[in-house]
Amino acid sequence: MSKAAHKILLIDDDRMQFRLTQAQFRKIRAEAYELDWAETYEEGLAKLLSGGYAACLLDYRLGDRDGLELIQEAVGQGCRTPIVFLTAETAKRVDFAAMNAGALDYLVKGEITPRTLERSLRYALKLGETLEALRRLATHDQLTGLLNRREFDRILEEESERASRFGRPVALVLVDIDHFKRVNDTHGHQAGDDVLREVARRLGALMRSVDRVTRFGGEEFALVVMEMDRTTALETARRICAEMRRTPIRAGNIELSVTVSAGVAVMPGDAVDGKSLVAAADKALYAAKAGGRNRALAFGDL
Repeated sequence: MSKAAHKILLIDDDRMQFRLTQAQFRKIRAEAYELDWAETYEEGLAKLLSGGYAACLLDYRLGDRDGLELIQEAVGQGCRTPIVFLTAETAKRVDFAAMNAGALDYLVKGEITPRTLERSLRYALKLGETLEALRRLATHDQLTGLLNRREFDRILEEESERASRFGRPVALVLVDIDHFKRVNDTHGHQAGDDVLREVARRLGALMRSVDRVTRFGGEEFALVVMEMDRTTALETARRICAEMRRTPIRAGNIELSVTVSAGVAVMPGDAVDGKSLVAAADKALYAAKAGGRNRALAFGDL
């Protein structure tokens, strides 16, 4: 079975350039690439931000606007699609500006051949994959696959600022595996790793797609819950506790009964910024563990 073609977006206000590019694509491996076209800055940006393309060929001149501006706007909105810049100019300032803006390669229009086009696309796709892998290593915990502490700090800062500015609630749920040290001491670190991975998987399955599930450190997890008041956040934390104790976790050849404790804090109400939100949720978690574990408590109820 042949592989699905890489979908490539061309953003260029010149219909003739689109037809020339189509002709060049026909001369390279037909099954490897599928070309789509956007004629304007606005249409191109919208398509690029849709995330449906393996790579983008972007023209320098787009009517009254230019491709450098589009790259900067797309990257600023989180676009990670590899971009190859197309320009009619050969001045070094253009290629430097394109690379600084976020393009991975550039081609001079008058010098493009099917061979150089395919080589540039293969390079951009490979480099894009490498950069995405590096980004994942920088933002995700290797064991559980969850977002790591560094990414948690970034997300919490953004969401706490948004909550403060607009008065919209953001909840923090800290979840800690009860008696985790016993698992490692009794059954070994491999069993402990199995427990961490399964708890992480269950947390991800229980939370909404808009929420952020992170590994806070050790056996502790932090959930940044969007647009949720204290009552609903506490209900969510209690549901997490119930789901964890309902089904044993398989670690190697054994099944372990695992419970968790949770502390809940909400901003605004319990905290004025991200740092105080963590402190409030941590106090609630400490109270839950001191009260017998296997339960969830909210800071506002202490």
